Amino acid sequence: MNRKIGVIGAGSWGTTLANLLAEKGYHVTLWVFEPDLCEIIKEKAENTVYLPGFKLSGNINPTTSIAEACVDKDLLVSVTPSHVVRTVISQTLPHLSDRSVIVSASKGIETDTLMPMSLVLKDLLPAKMHKNLVYLSGPSFAREVIKKTPTAVSVASENIEAAESVQMTFATPYFRVYTSSDVTGVELGGALKNVIAIAAGVSDGLDLGHNTRAALITRGLAEITRLGVQMGANPLTLSGLAGLGDLVLTCTGDLSRNRSVGLRLGKGMKLKEILEEMKMVAEGVKTTNAVYHIARKLHVEMPITEQIYSLLYEDKPAGEVVHELMTRDLKCELEY
Repeated sequence: MNRKIGVIGAGSWGTTLANLLAEKGYHVTLWVFEPDLCEIIKEKAENTVYLPGFKLSGNINPTTSIAEACVDKDLLVSVTPSHVVRTVISQTLPHLSDRSVIVSASKGIETDTLMPMSLVLKDLLPAKMHKNLVYLSGPSFAREVIKKTPTAVSVASENIEAAESVQMTFATPYFRVYTSSDVTGVELGGALKNVIAIAAGVSDGLDLGHNTRAALITRGLAEITRLGVQMGANPLTLSGLAGLGDLVLTCTGDLSRNRSVGLRLGKGMKLKEILEEMKMVAEGVKTTNAVYHIARKLHVEMPITEQIYSLLYEDKPAGEVVHELMTRDLKCELEY
């Protein structure tokens, strides 16, 4: 296991991926933003903030130095919240090797530019490195993966050799990795499902029951697919792990941060107080804003997204959101 790996971001998912790779025998340098947390991980071999109770592999070297995490690395895994990817990756540029494969595991869309992470990375990296970009997504709660619960994900790249290399690097008996050439589909599925998860949480917070949640998941997938196809995705990708799989997980799982935001909104809490109480980032809040504007720009109908945007950013009451969704003009289910 001579491959040298850097992981950028020590939240729950970054720590989990670092530990998975370290337990396979790779030497992993984990970049930690918070100096205090970095010291704790060094001393206790535990991320007490984002993954308390899990002992980490001795093959993990925590650091607050971006340079140390990047220099002479064969593989770099980017796992920061999507809204800081541009800032953080910009800091890595002086230290990257042209041969480094870069795996993006951040799920979101940049609000200011409306770019998915693939375009953000291509905007930052020299063209000769674009063939080394790979995107990891799928239904994968960090706490379940670190407990070695059987999990399946997708890795997508325009360069199938890069995808297959990452597939072999990450695959374990409990973490099954599929390859894909549909970068757009894998990325959009991972980002857009968070918006629908907020809606599902609102439904549960209002105690609307299983029928409503099932309808939201199904119609949510329809609008994700509608936008995805407009942006060049393969619709089959959006019925796979990175689409439907991740959508079902985040709309139903108690570990879903985005569903949790919706749940509290449905119970009457205000967004500001919800976010102030959360340690980790709920990507769907910012993604809703970005997707709303992308849909308007491309003239794609996304009624659930539009209503969640109104709930989050225009303070529309949750009950009114439900009423407007249910009383829209009637139409054929397969109408696009």
